[in-house]
Amino acid sequence: MPEVIIHDDENFERALKRFKKKCEKAGILSDLRKHRHYEKPSERRKRKMNAARRKNRRTRPL
Repeated sequence: MPEVIIHDDENFERALKRFKKKCEKAGILSDLRKHRHYEKPSERRKRKMNAARRKNRRTRPL
């Protein structure tokens, strides 16, 4: 679990920004979205295939 220690001279907004960045790096939000509802295996395969297609389209040389 990410932890942020707030220093005496630091404002709340900056500490919140650091906390959000640590959560993003740890992958907590993406994991939460992934487990929000049950995904059938066929839906998971379809999502992964679409992601691979998008990735190949971006990395393919012109």
